[in-house]
Amino acid sequence: MSDLLIKPAPDQKTYHSLTSDQAGWTYLNFEAKILDVNEQISGNTGEYEYCFVLLGGNFKVEAAGQTWETRNGRKDVFSGIGHAMYLSRNTDYTLTAQSPQTDIAICRVASDEDHPPRMKRPEEAAIEYRGGDNANRQINSLLEPGFDCHKIVCVEVYTPSGNWSSFPAHKHDVRTEDENGKLIEANLEEIYFYKIDKPQGYAIQQVYTEDRSLDEIIRVHHNEAVLVPKGYHPVVAGHGYNVYYLNFLAGSDQSLANTSDPDHDWIYGTWKGSDPRLPIVTAEMNG
Repeated sequence: MSDLLIKPAPDQKTYHSLTSDQAGWTYLNFEAKILDVNEQISGNTGEYEYCFVLLGGNFKVEAAGQTWETRNGRKDVFSGIGHAMYLSRNTDYTLTAQSPQTDIAICRVASDEDHPPRMKRPEEAAIEYRGGDNANRQINSLLEPGFDCHKIVCVEVYTPSGNWSSFPAHKHDVRTEDENGKLIEANLEEIYFYKIDKPQGYAIQQVYTEDRSLDEIIRVHHNEAVLVPKGYHPVVAGHGYNVYYLNFLAGSDQSLANTSDPDHDWIYGTWKGSDPRLPIVTAEMNG
């Protein structure tokens, strides 16, 4: 099995718990949990900023003297757009599940900055369709570049059956600026956390560097995750299966600046049309 493939813990309510040390990283820590109705998570964010993403159900967050409720949560990731709750460092919080089988993903990243807490709601998410033909996919920005936080970037991506995604392949592992100081490529750690719309479905992800010192092809199933420590990382959805992945990224910049694989740059601008199956989800589906 690939060292980059992380399988969920069977029959555990916390079915993913990955620290940056375990991943060999500096920044990203990741969890995924199932909560019963009225079950709570309480604590203090300490020296970390947090992002909670609602995968299914509803929750309430009490923090910094305020209360946020999702209210129009989704049944699952194929039934609407996610809520994202951002909390800064040194913040006491209580998250309360408001429905059975509330499914949440959590990212935490070390931070030495203070930013305001905020719940990003589905109707606020910018929706983008990237690529074309059978490389067309939907991106919902939850904590997008420019969001008022320190390092976390979070997007969710929907790839229709048989389509390519994160393609043409790109990388973000060397921080690069142009002669004017404009950021060309950020150095980012990234996790791909997958949901598939049928239990037997799968996606295939490649992670490779130009010199092929890293070159892995990984078959990924529902609730599994893939670590991207460096290199290019395209995805293809298995035919017959719509594929969702949640991306958390953190690193040198709160940015998605990247460099594409020059072998495939010719593909840009060649697409003839759009996939009529998009969008797969909308905010109107929530609740």
